Amino acid sequence: KTKEVVLLPFIDGYIATTKVLIEQKSSSVDLLKPEKQSDGSMLTPFEQAKRYATNLRYGLMPRWIIVCNFKEFHIYDMDSDELKPSIIPLNELVDEYYRLEFIVDQNIVNIKKQYKVSKEAGDLVGKLYEALAKQYIDPESDESAHSLNVLCVRLVFCLYAEDAGLFEKDQFKNYLEKYTVNGMRNGLIELFKILDTPENERDPYSDAIDFPYVNGGLFKKEEVITIPHFTQEIRTILLDEASGGFDWRNINPTIFGALFESTLNPETRHHGGMHYTSVENIHKVIDPLFLDDLRNELNGYLSLPRSHTWRKRRLVEFQNKISKLTFFDPACGSGNFLTETYISLRKMENQVITELQYYLDIVENQIAMIETKDSISIKVSINNFYGIEINDFAVSVARTAMWIAESQMMQETMNLTDVGSAFLPLKNQVNIECGNAITYDWEKIVAPSELNYIMGNPPFLGARIKDVNQKKDIHFVFGKDWECLGDLDYVSCWYKKAADYMKKNTSIKTALVSTNSICQGETPYILWRPLINSGIKINYAYKTFRWDSEAKIKAKVHCVIVGFSYIDNDDKFVVDSDGRINKLEYINAYLSDLTDIYVKSRNEPYFDVPQIGIGNKPVDHGYYLFTAERKKEFIKKQPNSSIYFKKWLGADEFIRGKERWCLWLGDCTPEELLSMPECIKLINTVRDWRENDGGSDAKKLANTPTHFHVENIPHSVYLLIPRVSSESYLYIP
Repeated sequence: KTKEVVLLPFIDGYIATTKVLIEQKSSSVDLLKPEKQSDGSMLTPFEQAKRYATNLRYGLMPRWIIVCNFKEFHIYDMDSDELKPSIIPLNELVDEYYRLEFIVDQNIVNIKKQYKVSKEAGDLVGKLYEALAKQYIDPESDESAHSLNVLCVRLVFCLYAEDAGLFEKDQFKNYLEKYTVNGMRNGLIELFKILDTPENERDPYSDAIDFPYVNGGLFKKEEVITIPHFTQEIRTILLDEASGGFDWRNINPTIFGALFESTLNPETRHHGGMHYTSVENIHKVIDPLFLDDLRNELNGYLSLPRSHTWRKRRLVEFQNKISKLTFFDPACGSGNFLTETYISLRKMENQVITELQYYLDIVENQIAMIETKDSISIKVSINNFYGIEINDFAVSVARTAMWIAESQMMQETMNLTDVGSAFLPLKNQVNIECGNAITYDWEKIVAPSELNYIMGNPPFLGARIKDVNQKKDIHFVFGKDWECLGDLDYVSCWYKKAADYMKKNTSIKTALVSTNSICQGETPYILWRPLINSGIKINYAYKTFRWDSEAKIKAKVHCVIVGFSYIDNDDKFVVDSDGRINKLEYINAYLSDLTDIYVKSRNEPYFDVPQIGIGNKPVDHGYYLFTAERKKEFIKKQPNSSIYFKKWLGADEFIRGKERWCLWLGDCTPEELLSMPECIKLINTVRDWRENDGGSDAKKLANTPTHFHVENIPHSVYLLIPRVSSESYLYIP
């Protein structure tokens, strides 16, 4: 992939994701013979590549060096004690290509595999969700929707638990198979009750007596939910497809959470502005925010010889450090950012634990070994992860995803070392609250003094499509004295709340994903100017990139990522749309290295020229606008209407060459209108809509239904300026 190749001075190729340095020679060059260099020294191509490598910073030191002359590939493993090449002749590459698999980013390969498995799981949940929804008496009610959401989350946990070893193998399936279709409902009610009851308090005659105690609030008896009657279809989906036909162990909780949540109604999701972030995009946020620094620090300790006197102490200190870090996502959705961050930290902790296990294994004194073993434990906890989400289903999904992630990482630790303990009952608390993040007091979730990082992907809602409540949220956050609130995107609320919250602890750092409009046009003047004047610094950013997500229905938006805090980082950078990293001394609100200059809206032109108007605004619910086909059909019914059709040109029609027509009846005399009954019907339809359904502004126009709200009918040559235009244009009108 082109984006994985980094071009550095003198180096022919460098693949950053797998740390592979490539030195390419012409076919006449012998790869094992020295050549004279510009400084007079004699070096083989490998020695030349190794010299280049010494000029790279530590984090880019190559793990592999490949030299090639279009006849042979010489592969050097820089971690090997003997730097002898592994040679692949070009004519054998077809059969030997697997020996070059290290070039591929295995993490990306694994994510693709996990995505496939997680997508299959998400599809199963969607199928089960739809089948269960049909069985509710009133599936549209809030009570039924909540019950269905909680039921699906509980079923998913049970399906995962029986495959991941939290329950006995197939325990959930075997338990439900004892019940008929009509009895499965009561079987689940009994099971959920038992899972929230400690073993010593259970009914000894319960059919579910052998299940472990889960705890953690997932099956809490206080949350009474309605479970509908099952059908044979539901039984088949649950037992044969979801349980017997699928292995839940290998789902990626970060990906699965997004796919699970995508079972929500798409219209509901769009209204809330929710879009689900891919693993790759999550790392664009969390890597520069904190992970890159932590990885570099850990790699520095791991690169020391194991015999180094203070290597072990530094590793213990590092584990303690990451175990105390706290994270908050104030629009967490299905918990993607929190889950992926937890997994990333636990993977680093597993590296540390593996090294500490090495020191444990070489201790000869058994007493000392026992004492040392007690000091090795898992310290990174989901207790340190906080979130808030407005959708209660998403909250349930996020909590479950975190528990699944905790289970998987504990299993990984146990596979690598002797460290670990029983996962159930759940011991750690997932601190994700249900509520409106805008009106919710963040300090009640986590105190600023205890927090290190804020991150997330708040809702994408443009300034012109906010509903009444979202407009109230904007006023709640910014107050009445803030300029031009109506021109702010909804996501602006999170920037302002984060900035206010960070004032209580200026060491907190924040990074948010947003639509790119947050750093374009007037928004920097309205939003960023006051924030920057108050001390906020932009430390890194990704300029406009196309959105990619794990959701079934992908968001079609262009985004930026902005990392900011009251701390002014020395290493500032902006990633361009093509992936190029630019080191900058300063980053302004437009994500450029210029001074703080802002574009402000003006109502009057600078020079004596006509003002630009908005064109025509019908306020007709689209009744007067026609496609070419609909126009043709209308004229068939009403031939004398043809002279009243005018070509309609908006930004979409002008840029994309679409054809639309408008039936303009404003100049018609009463006599002409009476001769066109089809037009009379249309006029009455517009009048009725304006009167009853169009809102207060439209109602004022009901008595003049042949006229538009705004009319700028051209009678001569005119200048058309599209309000919205394509980013591929060389200039913006």
